[in-house]
Amino acid sequence: MLRPMNEFELGGLIAAPYTPLRADGDLNLELVEKLARALEADGVRGAFVCGTTGEGPSLTTDERMNVAARWAEVCRGGKLKLIVHVGHNSQRDAMALAAHAKKVGASAIAAMPPSFFKPAAVGQLADFMSPIAQAGGGLPFYYYHIPSMTGVSLSMAEFLETSAQRVPHLRGIKFTHNDLMDYQRCRRACDGKYEIAWGLDEMLLAALAVGATSAVGSTYNYAAPIYVRMIDAFRARDMETARMCASHSIDLVAILLKRGVLRTGKAIMATRGLDCGPTRLPVIPLSPQEFREVRQALEGIGFVARANSP
Repeated sequence: MLRPMNEFELGGLIAAPYTPLRADGDLNLELVEKLARALEADGVRGAFVCGTTGEGPSLTTDERMNVAARWAEVCRGGKLKLIVHVGHNSQRDAMALAAHAKKVGASAIAAMPPSFFKPAAVGQLADFMSPIAQAGGGLPFYYYHIPSMTGVSLSMAEFLETSAQRVPHLRGIKFTHNDLMDYQRCRRACDGKYEIAWGLDEMLLAALAVGATSAVGSTYNYAAPIYVRMIDAFRARDMETARMCASHSIDLVAILLKRGVLRTGKAIMATRGLDCGPTRLPVIPLSPQEFREVRQALEGIGFVARANSP
């Protein structure tokens, strides 16, 4: 079944913005507009807020609502689609976040599963997600699959088949897992009616090869031009350039992995003139020495030249 032409799609690159914090750990929402304009300038199509990169699980429910409201304000009338992550260990808090996202004007919502008491089967997962999706008041709903963080490793293809009639407004999955077999099964599930957004930046070229048309990731905050060039080259069948861009992505992600993806990525934002402040405990910000080492590593791979817009 082909998707209707008027059905919502993420399409292209969607950045997962960092939640800007002040030195004392309070929200710094004044920076959001600058973050949004930078994403637009780099060819990003949307913002996926309060997810893993946005430290959503470390924010209070009120803080998450304030972040969503501010992003909705700066996205209104602009080029960016706003996807608000509303997942929570408490189903009722997740429902409140979903209703709030609808109220402030989000484009779509998404939710990861509970990660303390975990659903043991796809039916249980669908039952947990159903009222959250319903609370979004008709907004497109994406399930956020990230088993490395949640410990929920169920088949997403089976989840889609099970949820087709049980999760209202289900639009697809943010697929942050390296299981390309399950990813392809998801793209084929229910005659291809769902959008399966890829979520591992360093494997985007592989995902493009099996049909990905959208991607959500953290490095798109500061390195989107690398991926825009990759996508353009892939579509033009210029595989040499596409593979070169993939290598640049791998070099960058290797730097992130060495000291921690979230804490290093947030530090990289400061090198781009977009200082989003410290991370929330238990994630420890980089020390001054680590920050210097990251800057040297970025210089070693020619990051600034690679990340500049074409």
